[in-house]
Amino acid sequence: MDLQLGGKSALVSGSTAGIGFAIAQGLAREGAEVVVNGRTQERVDAAVATIKKKIPDALVQGFAGDLSKAEVADELFKRYSEVQILVNNLSIFEAKEFAAITDDDWRRFFEANVLSGVRLSRWYLPRMLKSDWGRIVFISSESALQIPAEMIHYGMTKTAQLAVARGLAELTSGTGVTVNSILPGPTASEGVTDFVTSLAKQQNQSVEAFEQVFFEKMRPTSLLKRFASSEEVANLVVYVCSPLASATNGSALRVDGGVVRAIV
Repeated sequence: MDLQLGGKSALVSGSTAGIGFAIAQGLAREGAEVVVNGRTQERVDAAVATIKKKIPDALVQGFAGDLSKAEVADELFKRYSEVQILVNNLSIFEAKEFAAITDDDWRRFFEANVLSGVRLSRWYLPRMLKSDWGRIVFISSESALQIPAEMIHYGMTKTAQLAVARGLAELTSGTGVTVNSILPGPTASEGVTDFVTSLAKQQNQSVEAFEQVFFEKMRPTSLLKRFASSEEVANLVVYVCSPLASATNGSALRVDGGVVRAIV
C-alpha cells in the first residue's frame, strides 16, 4: 500500500531507539523526509546511519538535544521551522513507590513526557493549520487508562497526553490537520527490554520465564500474551501520519495487545 508520504517532512522526538526509532524508520521507508532526535550526538548519528543502511535512499537527518528543555526546543525550531508530521514520542519512565516520588520527580516527568510535546505542537500546529495539512501524534500508553501503581507519575503524564491531544484536535476542525494519540501496550522497546532483563536477573529467572509470569500476573488481560515489537506499534503510527488517515482525528488508538478490556 502506498501511504502517500513521499516528500512529507517529519520529526520524531526521542527516536534513536525503540518505538521512536521504528516510527522514524517506517516514515523514511514510505518516502518521508525524517528528522531523528536523541539526547546525544553519538546516538543520533548511529540511528541515522542504521536507517540509511537499511534504506539507502532514505532522506533522514538528525538533531541531538534533550527536548524536555525549552532552550533545546528553541534550537530545533531555528533549524527546522517547517514540519508537516510531528510525532511526540519522547518519554521517560521508572518504577518507584508513590511515597518516594519527589516533587522534582513529578516535574521531571511532566517536562519530558508532556511539556516537550506541548512546546513542539505549539510551534508546528499553527504552521500546519496555515498550510491546511499536517499530522500530530502523541505516543501515550495503555498506562494512561490503567494507571500502574508502581509508577503513578508516569501514568499521570500519559493521561495528560490524551487530554492535550484531544484539545489540540478541536483546533483543527474543518482543516486537513489531524491530532491523535497512540496507546501502546507492553512493548519490547530498548528501555523496557533493559528493565525486564534487570528484573529477571534479580529474580534469577530467564527473560522468557519472566515474560510469561509478567503476563500471567501483571498484565493478565493481555490477549497477545507477549511484548509487542516496536515495529508493530510503528505500523499503526505511520498509517495515522499518512494522508490515508484523513478521517481519523481526535482519537486515542490502542495498539495494546488487548490489555485494556474497555471497548471505548
